[in-house]
Amino acid sequence: MTSRSTFASLVLASSLVIALAGCADITTEEPGLAVPTQTPEASPAEIAFEAGVGALEEKFDARVGVTVIDTGNGRPLDYRGDERFGYASTLKALAAAIILRDTTADERDEKLRWTAADVESSGYSPVTSEHIDDGLTVAELAEAAVRTSDNTALNLLLDYLGGPAELDVALNEIGDDTISVVNTEPALNTLTPGSDDDTTTPSAYANDLDSILGGDVLEQADIDTLLEWMGGNATGDALIRASAPEGWVVADKSGGAGGIRNDVAVVAAPGREPIIMVIFTERNDPDADYDDALVAGVAEVAFEAVK
Repeated sequence: MTSRSTFASLVLASSLVIALAGCADITTEEPGLAVPTQTPEASPAEIAFEAGVGALEEKFDARVGVTVIDTGNGRPLDYRGDERFGYASTLKALAAAIILRDTTADERDEKLRWTAADVESSGYSPVTSEHIDDGLTVAELAEAAVRTSDNTALNLLLDYLGGPAELDVALNEIGDDTISVVNTEPALNTLTPGSDDDTTTPSAYANDLDSILGGDVLEQADIDTLLEWMGGNATGDALIRASAPEGWVVADKSGGAGGIRNDVAVVAAPGREPIIMVIFTERNDPDADYDDALVAGVAEVAFEAVK
């Protein structure tokens, strides 16, 4: 795979998609899900990874879920990969992907409008709050949802798709029968103990990214668009990106509320196939706020394991 030093080259290089879609020495049991032909015993790097994440859980008094897929060998790293976490605003990347899948270029040029009350009820909306009078196109709303985590933009996209339940159905169609999309912003950030509503697992989300970016869901041009939006994420600099080795380029979507802090990413590393990294965290104390340093620390441990 061609070496990259900028995100622009990651978006433009077709080898990114080729590597995600057709990794060597693997079999594929489900579309987009790369699995090894055998499951070897844990390597020293994997043992160190689990110990490192466990130490961070103890240090930050938190629960952490991580799935990392090295698309070059198909072998995932997992720590609580099948446990449920609130996805928070990472949902916006999945919503944007389904918008790209289910609309034509002309449909994405349709302008939508909303009210000041819509913005007020949605919470954090740095882009849509500035366009109440003139509106934005469907494509511009999808970009705002991913790049700036605009809540009103997500709610408008969900409404455009037919509601949260329709996004859930669309994700089921691409092979995700784990995620449970129920609420809009900001209610999706408030979880009910014992309920699956507005949760997923790190493993399920990583497999979604593998399918979406591997060519099973989107056309090449739409993959490039989504990666460009994620590469311009304005809310992720202190997360996975902060721990990436020099020359490794991160395209991500972050999310957080209360004690929840998440980041999901596709990482382009020089001379190797891309890496998918999903990190979900939540503080054990329900009154504690999230800490970006926890996600950055987990990412550092994960990067060390896949170097």
